[in-house]
Amino acid sequence: MTVLSTEDEGKFLMDVRGEQIGIVTEVDPIEQVAYVDPEPSLTNAWIQSLGRGSAGDDDLEIPAENVATVTDSEIRVDADLSSEA
Repeated sequence: MTVLSTEDEGKFLMDVRGEQIGIVTEVDPIEQVAYVDPEPSLTNAWIQSLGRGSAGDDDLEIPAENVATVTDSEIRVDADLSSEA
């Protein structure tokens, strides 16, 4: 099982096809949930990359059990989340 931490804030969320879904805005390390902004503005993306953002009302909730891998720059889920699916 993948363990999420606040260090994952600002990373890109990618689906199994390699499609970028959004940017991780916040991680709840206790509940093991990543909150992802699916349509970040350029300013919000920059703020998130610095780890200074917070989850919004329209953010997606991604439980750690759906995360396949975590790298230095991205979190990849084990599902196809693109809008084209």
